[in-house]
Formats: sequence, structure tokens, C-alpha cells
Amino acid sequence: MNLPNGDLRSKICVSIAEPSVRACLDALREVSFAEVRLDAIDGMAPDEVAAIFSLPLRLIATCRPGRGREEDRLALLLAAVAAGARCVDVELETDVAFRASVVNAARAAGTEVIVSHHDYARTPCREDLCAIVDACFAAGADVAKVACQANDARDASRLLGLLDDSRRLVVIGMGAEGVITRVVGPLLGGEFTFAALHEGAQTAPGQLDVVELERRMRVILP
Repeated sequence: MNLPNGDLRSKICVSIAEPSVRACLDALREVSFAEVRLDAIDGMAPDEVAAIFSLPLRLIATCRPGRGREEDRLALLLAAVAAGARCVDVELETDVAFRASVVNAARAAGTEVIVSHHDYARTPCREDLCAIVDACFAAGADVAKVACQANDARDASRLLGLLDDSRRLVVIGMGAEGVITRVVGPLLGGEFTFAALHEGAQTAPGQLDVVELERRMRVILP
């Protein structure tokens, strides 16, 4: 695979998890494709979302559960879709009504849907992984994202094996043993991979900064 510079960078999504809208906007000046972690922004209100998602960038709206009320999280995701987010991420395990609200709003707005699954302890067996992928698409995904803790090389290999699929997938092995999936996944047919803006800004275990990730990808490319 021989990808021009622009095509390679289109496969790297920078994950932005800044504590304020201003810091988020400052970080976005350096990128063209990013995931914005709305759950990381302190006191984020729906009426502030447009400042971010009206930018002429390829942006994924993500708001992970756990920091506040589910109705507030839903309001942020819907506001991002309304403001022009290119993609919106909703977890497979999220309440069905919540997920349906996001998917329906995205369909109406022409926003792509990423349905994601995260396992922070292990990588399931191949059969279970395939069932998870199928469930993501059944839930309305345009892109299925499967991120699992890779505890050894076989876990990483099993995740990469999911890319033998005609559907659009992102596979991530979290942790040190999963770094290889972040580097070669998009080179083997994955939609894209995630990177930190710089060292120290990682949003998940094993995530490389964007400069290092691109360097490693170029070592592999002919």
C-alpha cells in the first residue's frame, strides 16, 4: 500500500480531550480530523457545542458516560449533530432509546454513526468479537469500532483479523500489546486509527502521539 501524505493523515484521527471549550478550539487549530471528547470539557453546555462542531473540520462527537446525567450527555451529542459533526460515536451498551435518539438525529442530518464497544479488561474470543461487530451494525452503525485490552500478541492478532470484512471497521487493541493494531489497522483496511495530539495527551492506554504514529506507519509503507 502506497498512500500519499494526505491520504495517510486521513487515516489518523486525533483524540482531543481538553478541559475547556477554548482549549479544545486551540487544539483543533493543529488538525483536520479529530475526535472531540465532550465528556472531558468541564461544565459543557449544549449551546457551547456549535463553537466546536461548526468548524470546517472532520470531527467526531464523542461523549463517554460516567461524568454526569445521561440526559445531559444525550443533549450534548444531539447538539453536536445539529451543529454539523461529521460523525457521532455512541456506545453499543448504551440504553436502546438513547442510542436510537442519536442514530435517528444523525440520519436526519447526514451525520455518520460510529457504534463502539470497549472492553478495558480483555479481548474476547473470535466468535464473541464477530458477534459484537454484527451487533454494532444492527444497532445502526455506519462504522463499527471495537476497542479491547490486548493482553498479549494473540489478542492483537485476533482484533486485526476482524478487518477481513467488507464492512467499515475500526479495531483498537488497548495497552502496550495493542500498539501494533493502532499502527497497522488502517493499513490493513481499517477506517482509521486514533492518536494523541502530543505526548502526555493520550485518551486511552497504548495511544501514540500523532507524530510517532505517522512515523511508524511510514516505516511499514513501501
